[in-house]
Amino acid sequence: MTPAARPRSRQILIVDDHELVRLGMSTLLGAGASGAGAPAVLEAGSLSQALALYAAHKSSIDLVLLDLHLPDTHGLSGLRSFLACHPCARIVALSGDNDPGLMREAMRVGALAFLSKSGRMAEVVDFVRTLAGQGPEPHASSTIEDDSETLATRIVQTRDGESVHLTQRQSALLDDLLTGLSNREIATRMGLAEGTVKNHVSALLLVFGVRSRAQLISRLR
Repeated sequence: MTPAARPRSRQILIVDDHELVRLGMSTLLGAGASGAGAPAVLEAGSLSQALALYAAHKSSIDLVLLDLHLPDTHGLSGLRSFLACHPCARIVALSGDNDPGLMREAMRVGALAFLSKSGRMAEVVDFVRTLAGQGPEPHASSTIEDDSETLATRIVQTRDGESVHLTQRQSALLDDLLTGLSNREIATRMGLAEGTVKNHVSALLLVFGVRSRAQLISRLR
């Protein structure tokens, strides 16, 4: 009888030069998680350390949380360098600056999401858990359907003339928000947990550089 194949271990790489931030994220990610499906956490305090860790463990790293302000980077140079070395990496950009311009540029460069560290850390970690549990294997051959979750498929023009690139899921979520659906209604329609939809809505607001649905609607209508 052939033994069952061992499941692929899953890991999240946290890259931040502040040890307390890494410890806090690592602790929150592990809180309440148990069993073989819980992702392990790798930590790096600089871009050079992160690149070395990713090269050694890239077959099992599902997500990279990359601080944009590291000792050996400047601005978006760390994000660009990481993607230049590892184009298939799924990277969430982290920043203490809640700057809509920086966020949009990070998304344009190739970040999967942009999260501000100035918000509640528990909410950041909750959104990271959602990202780590969905999408294709990060180093497997992707189908068009898989890529639609992370690749820009629609450009939305705001009232002030800015072009915002959205993924297929972000596009569908935006349409639901503009028609007035609540998080619960969207969750039912998409077959997702209401908390997951809340996280996606928060991320979409960040993409447009606004803080509420009302501000989002105002930017578009």
